[in-house]
Amino acid sequence: MDYRVISADCHIDLPWLPPELFVSRAKKSLRERMPYVEKTDNGEFWVSRNGARFGLRNGMGSAGRRYVPGEIYRSDRMASEGLYSDGEKRIPRLTDPELRIRDQDRDGVQAEVLYGVLGASMRLNDDEASVEMVRVYNEWLAEFCSYAPDRFAGIASLPNCNVDATVEEIERVAARGVVRGVEIACSHDMKPLFDPTWEPVWKAIGSSGLPLHFHTIGPRLDYNLSEFEKLQRRQAFAVHITGFQMAMSKYIMEMIYGGVLDRHSSIKLVIGECGIGWIPYLLEHMDLEWRDQFADLNLSRSPSEYWHAQCSATYQSDAIGLRLLDAIGVDNVMWGSDFPHPDGVWPDSLEFISREFVDVSSENKQKVICDNAAKLYGFEYYRSSSSVN
Repeated sequence: MDYRVISADCHIDLPWLPPELFVSRAKKSLRERMPYVEKTDNGEFWVSRNGARFGLRNGMGSAGRRYVPGEIYRSDRMASEGLYSDGEKRIPRLTDPELRIRDQDRDGVQAEVLYGVLGASMRLNDDEASVEMVRVYNEWLAEFCSYAPDRFAGIASLPNCNVDATVEEIERVAARGVVRGVEIACSHDMKPLFDPTWEPVWKAIGSSGLPLHFHTIGPRLDYNLSEFEKLQRRQAFAVHITGFQMAMSKYIMEMIYGGVLDRHSSIKLVIGECGIGWIPYLLEHMDLEWRDQFADLNLSRSPSEYWHAQCSATYQSDAIGLRLLDAIGVDNVMWGSDFPHPDGVWPDSLEFISREFVDVSSENKQKVICDNAAKLYGFEYYRSSSSVN
């Protein structure tokens, strides 16, 4: 494979999965507690019997929203390529590997890293069912990626509700040997990553050799939208959406200040879809505070050194961040299209890349848009393998 552009952040969202997937594949005792598709007068929706809602079948983004023309420019751009109209026709462009490859070819992308159901399993409010839902998804993902391992690198979703179950799933997917990473679903109520109860998880990830991922979900929405008029609700949502990527700083700080990366030097940490322009300030400020008042954390090196040795971040559009590559680390950045999310850049990825890399050297550009991801996710094998055309 002649890799030129690899997207390190793409998605297979729950609303586009086969409608019978969870009910048909779950353990018999848990089938009644799995997500399924319910037909209504207003369309088909993913739901569960205990009242969880997962969005419109083949809907837009991870929440399965209904596409509304003129509401989001990037969504309109995707709609112009027939993505949502095909979804309404039950054409599974996102979950049929052949159709998905066509859409990546259309965008000039030779391979993609696939994040999964993110925190959807937590909406069940049922820990046992949540663990089973994630297991079923990860099995399906492995089958999907096996169709074209030179094109797809799947990130297995992990439950965050039970440490023992999380460790078991890490060990299971690592032994299966298809997925290229694991992701712990972020939630606002989970224990801090420096809490000692996480330690078995870090040990299992370190032993697995799989990169660890946290994908942005944004900060908690602090506003009570019911108190606002329409304009104020829009203003509140603008604040939330504009700042959501920087909320991922919390996970970087918890992992570094918590000594997780110090104790487990084999862990490679990826912060997905968080942007990069804010990272140099965070690293500089962490180093400053560490030297000034937190030497008692017993870190063996400065916080920024852990970042450069073990961490990466993905972004889809961040011209300011690209000006700061020397401070961030050119080996610590990976571009991604965020396909098929409504804030992604598909099908215009090459246009975004061309515009934003004008002042970046060709060597650094190659690392960010291709080589860093190829190395981390094992695409280098397919680059050199004579069995792959």
